[in-house]
Amino acid sequence: MEKLVCLTIAGSDSGGGAGIQADLKTFASLGVHGVSVLTSVTAQNTQRVEAIFDLPPDFIKKQLDALHRDFKIFAAKTGMLSSPEIIKVVAESVGDYPLVVDPVMVATSGDRLQEKGAVNALKEHLLPRATVVTPNIEEAEVLSGIEIKTLEDARAAAERIAELAEAVVVKGGHLNATDVLYYRGKFYEFTSPKLDGKFHGSGCTYSAALAALLAKGIKLPEAVEQAKRFINFVLRAAYKPGRGARVLDHTFPLHREAERYRVLKALGDAVQKVVHLPGFADLIPEVGVNFVYALPYPEDVSDVAGIEGRIVKAGKRAIVARCIDFGSSGHVARVVVAASRRDPRVRSAINVRFSEKVVAALESAGLSCASFSREDEPPGASTMEWGTLKAIESFGGVPDAIYDRGAQGKEPMVRILGESPQQVVEKLKQLLEQLS
Repeated sequence: MEKLVCLTIAGSDSGGGAGIQADLKTFASLGVHGVSVLTSVTAQNTQRVEAIFDLPPDFIKKQLDALHRDFKIFAAKTGMLSSPEIIKVVAESVGDYPLVVDPVMVATSGDRLQEKGAVNALKEHLLPRATVVTPNIEEAEVLSGIEIKTLEDARAAAERIAELAEAVVVKGGHLNATDVLYYRGKFYEFTSPKLDGKFHGSGCTYSAALAALLAKGIKLPEAVEQAKRFINFVLRAAYKPGRGARVLDHTFPLHREAERYRVLKALGDAVQKVVHLPGFADLIPEVGVNFVYALPYPEDVSDVAGIEGRIVKAGKRAIVARCIDFGSSGHVARVVVAASRRDPRVRSAINVRFSEKVVAALESAGLSCASFSREDEPPGASTMEWGTLKAIESFGGVPDAIYDRGAQGKEPMVRILGESPQQVVEKLKQLLEQLS
């Protein structure tokens, strides 16, 4: 099967979290074939850059020439270009394809990655060649000469930098998690939840994702939106292999997709156990029961498997109305999506009938409970998302169960949460033992 070819021109990160290493992993995750031109070698880890060795400019050109003789390149990105000489040879040697310029100046650790004079060379030689430039706040300040404290400042800086390049994305991760794209005289804004912590390689990954999407022929505003979604996703799955900053899990989206079958299988097995639990039918509310299990880091209800038609009561028996599939639950799925944002381990939940006796039995079983009141819900809020987060906030973490006492036209309900369907079944068993 043929794949589109995407090029990265950047430095090597011996720690594996940024630079060429991050770019190639991003390309692979997004389904393009990555080729590379190495500009510098660093002695680097998640804590600091200890040394930099620049490759000779003529050898950098030889790498580019070799690639151009063999591959049809659909897009490229640049990363660490540490000297004016390297910047100039790259600008002269890149081909006629979309080019994303990530003006890497300082590492996450704070170590400087560019020599003096490199900024002027970047402005003079490379930015005019760029399809889009992707500076962070600090880099945008250097390129524009504008101090950025607000979103309006970011817009002004983007417009100033765009005097040299076709388009600019000022990444707002260090300010307010809103990225500002200035393209063809128009501003676009892309906002996501701000994540706490220090991450290594996020700028490289973002620009590599953008290059891969442009290689696929996706128009710039949509490509920026998709790159933003990708970077936020792999940031949420970041891990800490060393003692310093966390690194992104670039291949997590691929592993996550592979989880779909296992999620459906685990939930199906758990549903069959639940419907045969003695006394469970008495816990089925009028609206029925849904039992859900989410993919890791669910973004919305489409990432959560549930029961089409729910579990309903027929006489004294509990029966499963229809099959299990993703996107089949609204109510309980939203509870899990909200809870997982506070604790990514929480991925499963089931709803059961509310009564004071049920709450007391949960507590007698040693299970923690928290609640919210629908009367306090602000206008326009999503009840399940707002209520879940409200209960978690008041409890100080994700409890075993969240309940509400209902409202006019709204049945009161208890939702039992867990890391897996199997854990939810065990908690349900503990409840039923107390009620028997």
